Amino acid sequence: MKIVGPFTQLLTLDKMPLRGSLKDEQLEIISHGALVLEGNNIIQSGNFEELKSQYPHAEIEEIKTPSVALPAFIDAHTHICFGGNRANDFAMRNAGKTYLEIAAAGGGIWSSVQHTRTASEEELLNSMLERIDFLIAQGTTTIEVKSGYGLDKNSELKMLRVIQKAQEKTTATIIPTCLSAHTLPKDFNGDSKAYLQYIIDEILPVVKAENLAQRVDIFIEKSAFGTEESKAFLLKAKALGFSITVHADQFTPGSSRIAVEVGASSADHLEATSEEDITFLAASDTVAVALPGASLGLGEPFTPARKLLNAGAILAIATDWNPGSAPMGNLICQASILATYQKLSSAEVLAGITYRAAHALELSDRGVLAKGKKADFVIYPTDNFQNILYRQGTLLPSEVYISGKKVLKNG
Repeated sequence: MKIVGPFTQLLTLDKMPLRGSLKDEQLEIISHGALVLEGNNIIQSGNFEELKSQYPHAEIEEIKTPSVALPAFIDAHTHICFGGNRANDFAMRNAGKTYLEIAAAGGGIWSSVQHTRTASEEELLNSMLERIDFLIAQGTTTIEVKSGYGLDKNSELKMLRVIQKAQEKTTATIIPTCLSAHTLPKDFNGDSKAYLQYIIDEILPVVKAENLAQRVDIFIEKSAFGTEESKAFLLKAKALGFSITVHADQFTPGSSRIAVEVGASSADHLEATSEEDITFLAASDTVAVALPGASLGLGEPFTPARKLLNAGAILAIATDWNPGSAPMGNLICQASILATYQKLSSAEVLAGITYRAAHALELSDRGVLAKGKKADFVIYPTDNFQNILYRQGTLLPSEVYISGKKVLKNG
């Protein structure tokens, strides 16, 4: 057993509402706070001096400088297993080229598919581990990772096996998601309906047998898969025992309704979500996941986070880190920018990258600093938690803990 502290401010995010808007006054902030840890878990939070008296034989891990501690961050939507680089896409897009023009010049998602197919497992693993280390240094310790740049049986399974190997080599928690239904591959001999059936028949049984992922995703969009065929696919995947998440309403509205109708754990993107769809989402248990990195990368509107929260939706915020539309990967930077444009309170942002993001991934053991929860937390070298978002990603954690163990110390 050990006590870590004292912290100038300890933000537990405990006993906060799961859905709807939040005010900063609702945050539990313990002055001169500390955490009592045993094994992987938190035993208690409270005042440092009181906890020392309560647990006189505990080891003391003293924090000697002004610091703020809060739950480690959860990135509920990434694509960080990929080969190649699409910096040219970004430059061409900013120069005014259209998606079709970029694709014709050898860019677009098919470029990532080709690079990922030709990359070795070792190359994919090493580059993915570098990205994981970057995320840990930013304070993110739970990371969802999708396949979707293979788009055939062998390549999709290769990606998922790499993601599985990455989990063996990092202390962060990796949540794999099968996104074989990312787009119709150019070299598939059949239409989109046939390809979705191919995933059901050929890919998902192996994913299930090898325990490569418990989640299935699909991109519902005019450029990818239609609503009715997507709904049928998702119901089949659900019948196979998979949890469901959906790329929804990125450019056109309506697909978030499919996510709700099939009982998806989350509907991600939502930049084009209509007022009617917002009401529909807010009445459901499907988490709305905003991906501001994609808006920044594509120059598109932000997810209507303010309206979603005001309607009573569960809002999470994730990076969408991918080689094409969202290459940044900095969760705090993106979340603070989203807050500026959507007028989100600090409490709403922090909830969206901790316990509400955990709910999007169906994780109940993290996201708050409370008794029995996993001891994943970050410490910032500041005396005011507001500086974390104020600095827009330039203030880095001084220390990161995973399962009660210090895994990173900056500076």
